[in-house]
Amino acid sequence: MCVLKKMVTWQMNFFFFLVAVNADECLMTRMQEMSLDYHFTVEQEVGSSTYAFFGFNGTAGVWRIAAINEAGGWKDRTTVEDMDLAVRASLKGWKFLYLGTVKVKNELPSTFKAYRFQQHRWSCGPANLFRKMVTEIIMNKRVTLWKKVHVIYSFFLVRKIVAHIVTFVFYCVVLPATVLVPEVVVPKWASVYIPSIITILNAVGTPRSLHLLVFWILFENVMSLHRTKATFIGLLEAGRVNEWVVTEKLGDALKTKAATKAPKRPRFRIGERIHLLELGTGLFLFFCGCYDIAFGKNHYFIYLYVQAMAFFVIGFGYVGTFVPNS
Repeated sequence: MCVLKKMVTWQMNFFFFLVAVNADECLMTRMQEMSLDYHFTVEQEVGSSTYAFFGFNGTAGVWRIAAINEAGGWKDRTTVEDMDLAVRASLKGWKFLYLGTVKVKNELPSTFKAYRFQQHRWSCGPANLFRKMVTEIIMNKRVTLWKKVHVIYSFFLVRKIVAHIVTFVFYCVVLPATVLVPEVVVPKWASVYIPSIITILNAVGTPRSLHLLVFWILFENVMSLHRTKATFIGLLEAGRVNEWVVTEKLGDALKTKAATKAPKRPRFRIGERIHLLELGTGLFLFFCGCYDIAFGKNHYFIYLYVQAMAFFVIGFGYVGTFVPNS
């Protein structure tokens, strides 16, 4: 109790670890578990232990009312109002403490449609928030130069903007395009060694899923397409910048109810089951793979074919959980 009182005098808010209750529902939820476990066990834990800024996830947190009031309260100017509040509170001098030993149950979206909407919001919102707050952060005289650099460069630019764009552009555009332009050579440290290290680090939080690393890489590369698109929408404040779609969670009750009914054949809707962006990217990768077999020397076709297959599988909607329409 004495320790808690001391923490309170340091002006702290507390965030907790989210445990997915449906991680084993399908392969897509297993992929999400890997990404979220890395986020909590590495990013949040490091940010907390070094007393550096790290974002609030919107759930599983305890805030002091004084922190919310001093930061200016909740604002609806972006779709990531939780992150908005956390940044403003941090600029006012409030600290965040991550308690990984306190676990809170959480349900992951298990349909691809719901996951796409969620990832759009999680990618578009931070980019738009960066656009709105970068000047405010720079001009804030109460914040040290080091903290400004950390928030602007490390938290926003690297993790919320550059990471999405580089993943898609490098692995789904530049690397395949080098097959068509043999004069361009990508060194192995950039195409193999560094990505391998990053991948292994992401698996630290979920050791039980080490055997799924290849699937996780392919899935994340596909999702980087949507995250990159959403990031540019947020930066440019384009059409869907303020789109808010509540993430659909099936829950055990809904699945049990659906199972007790007579099975119905799901209605086929092109807009929901056929995703043209994924199919188009998959065709590009497949073409580059064929070209590499005929004229290439780096054996990139192995990666290109496998990645193209991942785009095709997701492009035709064969990912996630399927629930028959009532």
